[in-house]
Amino acid sequence: MTAEEGITSADHVFSPEEGGVILVDKPLNWTSFDAVKKIRGAMRSVVQRKNFKVGHAGTLDPLASGLLIMAYGPRTKQLPLITGLEKVYTGTITLGAITPSYDLETTPVPFGPWEHLDEAAIRGAFAQFHGEVMQRPPIYSAKRFEGERAYWLARDEERAHLVDMPPLKVLISSLEVTAIRGAEVDFEVHVSKGTYIRSLAHDIGQVLGSGAHLSALRRTAIGPYRVEDADNPLAWAQRIAPRPDQS
Repeated sequence: MTAEEGITSADHVFSPEEGGVILVDKPLNWTSFDAVKKIRGAMRSVVQRKNFKVGHAGTLDPLASGLLIMAYGPRTKQLPLITGLEKVYTGTITLGAITPSYDLETTPVPFGPWEHLDEAAIRGAFAQFHGEVMQRPPIYSAKRFEGERAYWLARDEERAHLVDMPPLKVLISSLEVTAIRGAEVDFEVHVSKGTYIRSLAHDIGQVLGSGAHLSALRRTAIGPYRVEDADNPLAWAQRIAPRPDQS
């Protein structure tokens, strides 16, 4: 079975023995693990098995919303195939300030002026990030540095300055500016597995000389699968294991 088979929309019927792959719209401020935990709890309450497998493909940061593909039962074997599919995001970068995490997880610090930047300059900076590019992951990420998760080192005042994340090659197949609203620039981007949109925002700010950070992000597609066909974790949990007072 390929990653393109067996993925269903919000009308999915829970089938523990056959397994399944479902589309979830992760809410803002939820971790990907929060979403898995909510749906896994509903599934385990139905099958009455604490070891019933539920997983997800492609983690989303808490400050990002959108499409999260989850699998359960025998279909969890599909997850590595799904993880490798191209991903599409929409979002906003804010010019004029940077953050250690490259997004709003940490406090923005003024960096450089942006008011003089016209549309041509902004679009020109975005155009430099197309095709294969070398990208340095954020220090606030789950990537490992010398055996430890980078985000733990980032929070250690004595060791944070020692972290130097090596650059990685990623593929940006499309990057489009969709709106410019003062210091805020909206975009849509199509990227390969392993691309950090936070790093992309930071790098664009460095090219412009103004600095920038990612201020909003939503994943709208993974391969051929769209967030419009997804449902939120609470709705999935209610569909799988309806509460007596809400049935």
